[in-house]
Amino acid sequence: MAGSAHPEEIDIAFSGNPELRKRVHAAIDQNPKHSTLFRDISTYILNRTSQSVPEPASKKRKLDNSNGNNGVQNGTAKGADTANLLSASTTAWKTYTGVSFSIPQRKKLTLELVSGKGGGVRGIGADGKVEFGIAWKDVDQIFCLPVPEKAKRQHNFIVLPVYGDGVNPLPEDRKDAPPPDPILWTFEEASGKNIIEGEDPGPRPIASAINESVKSAGIRKQVVFPDPEEFVSAIVQSHRKGEKGYHVKAHRGSKEGYLFFTSIGILYGFKKPLLFFDFAAITSISYTNVLRNTFNLVVQSVDQEFEFSMIDQEDYPGITEYVQKHGLQDASMAAARRAQKLNINPPADNENGVAGGADEESELTKAERLLQDEEDEDEEDYEPPASDAESEGSGSDDSDDEDEEDGEDYDEGEEYEEGYEEGEGEGEEMEGHNERY
Repeated sequence: MAGSAHPEEIDIAFSGNPELRKRVHAAIDQNPKHSTLFRDISTYILNRTSQSVPEPASKKRKLDNSNGNNGVQNGTAKGADTANLLSASTTAWKTYTGVSFSIPQRKKLTLELVSGKGGGVRGIGADGKVEFGIAWKDVDQIFCLPVPEKAKRQHNFIVLPVYGDGVNPLPEDRKDAPPPDPILWTFEEASGKNIIEGEDPGPRPIASAINESVKSAGIRKQVVFPDPEEFVSAIVQSHRKGEKGYHVKAHRGSKEGYLFFTSIGILYGFKKPLLFFDFAAITSISYTNVLRNTFNLVVQSVDQEFEFSMIDQEDYPGITEYVQKHGLQDASMAAARRAQKLNINPPADNENGVAGGADEESELTKAERLLQDEEDEDEEDYEPPASDAESEGSGSDDSDDEDEEDGEDYDEGEEYEEGYEEGEGEGEEMEGHNERY
């Protein structure tokens, strides 16, 4: 995916006639001097269109009343800024073609960034129509996160709208409306012959463009990337050894996804519904269903809890460090959770009759300790097999077995003892036997 090589005004002005647009592009490619001329013509067309051809009233009604709910349809918020953003006559500042979107639609579209007051991000269809969009003022957070387990480096950009985090409850005046959809598209890094010398093949350039567009709208937000100072997975990335992994594989119900522990909160993706827990939304974090190789992570928000299961034990230290660093309460030993724990007995009541204490170890740490104690007890309680125990004492059968193994034959009732001489009497032999015991 690369920025358009032709002026954006041309793509917008001729968006309704793709064939003519191609001819204009071909003319510019053949004679670059015509680029300025066609750009001026396109600007003139756009200005004339916006001034003399107002939008039909029916189309305006559809925009203003879409869904009739919380003012959001396909990730688009209502308002004058959004109406401007959704108008094809509004000139885009940056254009990126052939972008693979997953949410709110799964299709390839043209990604456009609109700058200035009322600016935002939008998806444009092949026919030049705006499929969806959202103004920067209606955006809560923007992420760029690596897509795990891919042979080629890919990154998902996530534009999360206000009230679209999937965690916090909607305000009272929006209770009857569905939450707004985020916008998610995938960026694939250039590789091999597709790398242009002197250009960053990664997602940084488009992230910088987004940051600049957001800033021009007077919004103080930036694209959030993973930070090794926050969290790095302890699990080796088998598909690209030597690279750091920033995700934790986890299940929510039957769906598999990934947890990302970022500098502003925890995000779970990438399938809908996405969940984002900013630090203010987290009331506590706890660990349950602790087994030898996996455990579950429970994130408690104001009015509900979210459980993520089958997390690898190797990532427990990193998660715990993250929780402690950001002062997130560890509620693993809360009374309501004790019945859920596996392989863990409730802590004994103290002298005052109160269970637990301020210095109680976390559930996961205690589970590991108890598992080790069980292994130690098994070793202490180990009893050798009867044949081994009997072989330590004297007896004709044992002696015969040992002697036969050594290739020596002894008469029944005789016992070979080191230090005894042949020919000693029966009394002397029994006396020596008694001394052994």
